[in-house]
This record gives sequence, C-alpha cells and structure tokens, in this order.
Amino acid sequence: MKIVKYIFWTLYRIWFYILVGLPILIMFPVLLISISKESWYSFFFKIARLWAKFILIGMGFAYQVERNQTPEQEKSYMFIANHTSMTDIMLMLVSVKNPFVFVGKAELAKIPLFGFFYKRTCILVDRNSAKSRQAVFLRAQRRLQSGLSICIFPEGGVPEEHIELDDFKDGAFRLAINHQIPIVPLTFADNKKRLSYTFFSGGPGKMRAKVHKFISTEGLTVDDTKFLNDKSREVILNQLQLFNK
Repeated sequence: MKIVKYIFWTLYRIWFYILVGLPILIMFPVLLISISKESWYSFFFKIARLWAKFILIGMGFAYQVERNQTPEQEKSYMFIANHTSMTDIMLMLVSVKNPFVFVGKAELAKIPLFGFFYKRTCILVDRNSAKSRQAVFLRAQRRLQSGLSICIFPEGGVPEEHIELDDFKDGAFRLAINHQIPIVPLTFADNKKRLSYTFFSGGPGKMRAKVHKFISTEGLTVDDTKFLNDKSREVILNQLQLFNK
C-alpha cells in the first residue's frame, strides 16, 4: 500500500510541473510580448490568472474564495498571506483580480522556463543582502506609482511544516505605511495539505482562501510598523485556527 502511495505522490508531483510548464511553452510568444513593456503588465497579469486557474483545476483542487471586502479597481494595495506551499502563488492569483506584482525570493529565478518570466515580472529579493532589500523598496515604489499593487508573503519564506504561522518580517508593512496603502490579509487554509514542500505528500481536494477586511495605514508612521505587523499576523492566525477546528 505504501508503495502505491509513493508512486501516486511521485506522479502527482510530475503532473504539477507539467501543468506549470506546458502553458508557458504553448503561450511563450504571447507572454514574451506581454512583458516587453511595463505598461502592458495588466495584460500579462490576466494571462497569469488563467495559468493559475489551469494549474489548480488540473491538480484537482476545488478552490473556494471567501471575501469580507473586495479591492476597488484602480487602487493600490499590499496583499499578504501565509506561505506554506508552491501553490500559494496560484491561489493568490485567482483570489485577487487587481493587478499586483510579487516580491519573491531571487532563487526562484533559477527555475527553468518559469524563472525567465518570474525575474522579468516580479521584484526579486536576496534576503541575505541589505542592498537587495533596499532595492526592493525602490522598485516597489515605482510599481505603486504606476497604479499596481504589491504582494508579499511576510513570513519571508516557507516555515517548517509543524509551524502554523511564522513571525512576519517588517518590509511589507513599512512599504504600506510609506505609501499609505491598505493591507489586505489573506488566509490560505489547505495549501499545505494539498501540495506542501514535502515531496511525498498531498493530493486533490478543497483549497480555501479568505480575503479579510482591509487594514488601513492612513495616518500611520514607521513607528507603527510593529503594531501593523502584529495586527495583520493576528488576523491571519485567528482564521487559520478557525479553519483547523
């Protein structure tokens, strides 16, 4: 029985990578055109949302998105969520219609094919480099000024699987305060069960997301960063505990 499970998990992982790569290969010329100008990013974002839906449905994930509040078009936000799975990117894309730019790990740019578009459309950060972290603020500022939103997984990486929610880094909250844009917390309930970073695990099933009420940064200063960090983390943690009851 265990051998059957291991075979299933192996084939399931291979299928995931096929679903990730195949649409990129098929649509490569269109994707290349869509990233050739920053002003065309909204078009690229629409394609990315279709790509994300294709992967989630193809993996047998019945995703459900509950919204306490819906972002307005033409406004910028800071989207944040807990980080537990490779599918977090896809679920974020299907949960949010407003075009946003991911701030993510520079290492992901090394992934064949995916990395080519990742490094040209996302804001990359080397968390071991103070210079790289500073550059993130400058690039994010430019994207916000162009009317886009930003998405950051504030745990700063994927925590060990026994950790329900790791401590949050301050970067997302400083950025939101500096630009006086609302924080939009999202809680992802099932991604770790569906496709965690443990190779022999996962499988089809429900995948729930909740978009919480926005947290205003109006009137806040950098001195309020820790308060905003703690408040945002509490919202996500409380919802995780409700999901897991």
